[in-house]
Amino acid sequence: MTNQNAYANAGVDVAAGEQAVDLMGNAVAATYTPQVLGGIGGFGAEFALGNTYRDPVLISGTDGVGTKLLLAIAADKHDTIGQDLVAMVMNDILAQGAKPLFLLDYLAIAKMTPEKVATIVTGIAQATQAVGAALIGGESAELPGMYAPNHYDLAAFGVGVVERDEMLNPADVVAGDVLIGLPSSGVHSNGYTLVREVFGIHEESDFLKLPTRLQEALLKPTTLYAPAIIPLLAQKMIVSMAHITGGGIVGNLPRAYGEQVAANLHWGSWPMLPIFTEIQTRGNLTATDMLETFNLGLGMILIVKANQVDAAVTMFQDAEQPAFIIGEMVARESEPIIWQGAQPW
Repeated sequence: MTNQNAYANAGVDVAAGEQAVDLMGNAVAATYTPQVLGGIGGFGAEFALGNTYRDPVLISGTDGVGTKLLLAIAADKHDTIGQDLVAMVMNDILAQGAKPLFLLDYLAIAKMTPEKVATIVTGIAQATQAVGAALIGGESAELPGMYAPNHYDLAAFGVGVVERDEMLNPADVVAGDVLIGLPSSGVHSNGYTLVREVFGIHEESDFLKLPTRLQEALLKPTTLYAPAIIPLLAQKMIVSMAHITGGGIVGNLPRAYGEQVAANLHWGSWPMLPIFTEIQTRGNLTATDMLETFNLGLGMILIVKANQVDAAVTMFQDAEQPAFIIGEMVARESEPIIWQGAQPW
């Protein structure tokens, strides 16, 4: 006797996957720009650059969400984790001066639950649309035995475009340039292995025992900076930029300038979010631990010319984007970052 529905019996539900595609279809289609030539169903995604660029350079990036996913799984909250994914990829692309074009996502899950998959991918689609890009393809894989029950992983690959002569170049940063910080929404998507250790989150039930305000703070999605920053890029106001991710300010800001200059940063020039103080206090962490792990309230740091600061701040105000002047570039003597004022720990 033949084994009917053998693949389903082995743990892979093809029909559930097809249902998930149907449920997410409208959200994905809403991201399509005129440059998207084909919809879901092809073996490859099609995107036309067109002929409006003089000398286009494609900037690509790939990333995941990391162990923040474990908290979303524990809370059974899957509608915003897609924004974390998009932000991690597209904020990096933006930091090189590129306008986001398109994204492809990869979702691997233990069991294909159509509603959950559709919720996750809809969140990805909405965030992709918010940065002006298209979600032109992806893959949802049901992998029983690979992941624990109810668990999944997310990754994405994104592409942006910038004219060659408009790419941000760290070598263009000079002493006298000014640093503008854009606030983070919270921990964003880095440092969660340490966060889980600090708060004793070893099982899903441990997360649910935390106060609701703390659960909400730890799950707050990563900020999408493209809507606020692209207008400044169009006006050529930004010299260089750093997306503050894993490694914190000290690990990422020096990537935005050369070895001849240093960033002179002023403690207290931007608001320190309560979540970071709580992490430091509960974990009894050193200032070095905090600086090398978390964004400390700054998700993106821009470097602009002194005579452009007022115009840049005005544009941010008009866009209702908070921005803080946090320091200036100086000639380097030794360290790439100089800290002024009393550190918070």
